[in-house]
Amino acid sequence: MKIWRYSAKDAFMPLLSMAQLTAMVLMAMKWEHMPLAGRVGCLALLIFMMTYNIIVITHLFTHTPWFQEQTMNSVASMLNSINIGQSAEAYKLMHVRNHHRYNNDQPGPNGDTNDLSSTYREGVNGEHATLGRYAFGGAGSSLVDIGRALLSVNRLWRVGETEHELLGVAAKSPAKRASELRQIQLDRMAQFAGVAVFFVLSWKWMLFCYVPAFYIVLALVNIQNYYEHYGATPESRYADSVSYYGRLYNLLTFNDGYHQEHHLRPQAHWSTVPRVRSEHRDALNQVQRVVSPVPAIVGYLHRNRPKLHQHPLTPADLQNYKEKQSGLAATGNDR
Repeated sequence: MKIWRYSAKDAFMPLLSMAQLTAMVLMAMKWEHMPLAGRVGCLALLIFMMTYNIIVITHLFTHTPWFQEQTMNSVASMLNSINIGQSAEAYKLMHVRNHHRYNNDQPGPNGDTNDLSSTYREGVNGEHATLGRYAFGGAGSSLVDIGRALLSVNRLWRVGETEHELLGVAAKSPAKRASELRQIQLDRMAQFAGVAVFFVLSWKWMLFCYVPAFYIVLALVNIQNYYEHYGATPESRYADSVSYYGRLYNLLTFNDGYHQEHHLRPQAHWSTVPRVRSEHRDALNQVQRVVSPVPAIVGYLHRNRPKLHQHPLTPADLQNYKEKQSGLAATGNDR
């Protein structure tokens, strides 16, 4: 019987997810007896685990589900939902069918973006929204929406009639649509059960560790997305995203840094994304695009990043930029 849909290499990710859930249970159990230093350490570890899960584990799962059997993928979705504090299926639908369809577009004639997570959505005069508003304001809005979904006990955690954005990206085929909405319901039920168990184990851990950590995690994920697109050219197929080619980072994150390549072929398995870069190397080299010297989550350290969405670089500017980045980019060269 075939277990893995794409590759046995994916076995690392469900193991990491189970390890995270185990760690969270242990944190809640031990919280009451921890010294202050231990509690601070738990907060930092929880932030890291949840951020990593959203950015890497669940993100990859939404594009390339791990298992051949749909039932196993359904269970994995529920596990991930507990770990990331939201429905993994809902995240999948919004990310795959909205973000990857519109690719961080700029406002259209109606003054709004089609990509609901676009960094331009609340910007002014064709600019990106400010980082603070996008990251921390967006995290606050997400926290409220997730809280409402979590507490939708009255409708047994079904997708509500007022959740227009989510209903808008669900499949049109009745059978597939019902399956997707059912998975969201299962995810939310699992998430609620997880939160209930954590609360019973230690309400203080929930209040003073989990909730603050979750808000910070949502902000960090927004920062990640912000710098995966900041300065890029939304209308260019080969320059609408920002990649980072550092070898160690990509080894530890299953090639998360290859973001431009990921947008070129979202359905590609993480192990083949460097091959996508090789296949499109000529086209990628012929356009002006942003290649970051640092991972997106610390993209604010990339001080002199070109803003290609404002105006094309001159040949002199482009050459100067390439010379500045060549040393760092070479460390991640996969030729």
